[in-house]
Amino acid sequence: MKKHLYLLFTLYLFLLNCSVIDELTKFDIDYEISYTIPPVTIINEPVSLNTPDIETENEATYENNNTNKNSVESIRLKSITLDIASPNTANFNFLKEIYIYIKTENQEEIEIANLEDLENTDTTFLELDTLNKELEKYVKDDTFTLRIRAIADETTEEEIEISIKSVFVVDAKILGI
Repeated sequence: MKKHLYLLFTLYLFLLNCSVIDELTKFDIDYEISYTIPPVTIINEPVSLNTPDIETENEATYENNNTNKNSVESIRLKSITLDIASPNTANFNFLKEIYIYIKTENQEEIEIANLEDLENTDTTFLELDTLNKELEKYVKDDTFTLRIRAIADETTEEEIEISIKSVFVVDAKILGI
C-alpha cells in the first residue's frame, strides 16, 4: 500500500513539475499601434479599415526569454483592446459590431477577435473576445496587418484616434526544455 502511495505521490509531483516548467516556457509579446477612424457616414453596413504594417521585431524578446524564433511552438492572441485617445468627447457608442483579422504577406487572413451587440456602449475602452487561434506563422513573419471590420449603428462627424493594443502569448522551448 505504501509503495502505491509513494508511486502515486511521485507521479503527482512529476505532473506538477511538468506544468510548472510548461508555464516557465511562456511569455507575452505586446504590440501597440495608433489608428485613426475616419468619420462614419454609413450605418448598418460593414466597413473595413486596414492598419499599417506592424513590424514584429521579436528577436530581442526571444533572446530576453532565452529562446529564439525557431524554438517557438505556439503563439496565440491573449488579449486585444481598443482605447480612444481623442477626441476626449468620443466613445464607442456608434459601434454595433467589430471584428479583427490578421494577415501577412505569406499567410491568409483569419479572424482573431470580435465583439458583438455593442449597442449603447458609452465607453472609451473595449476589450474584444479572442478566438484562440494558432498564430505562430503570423507573428513569426516580419510584419503583419490587422483589418478592422465594423458595423456602425450611428454616424460620427469627426475622426477618432484609437490605440490598438494586442498581447500574444508565446510558448517556446527555453534552453532546450
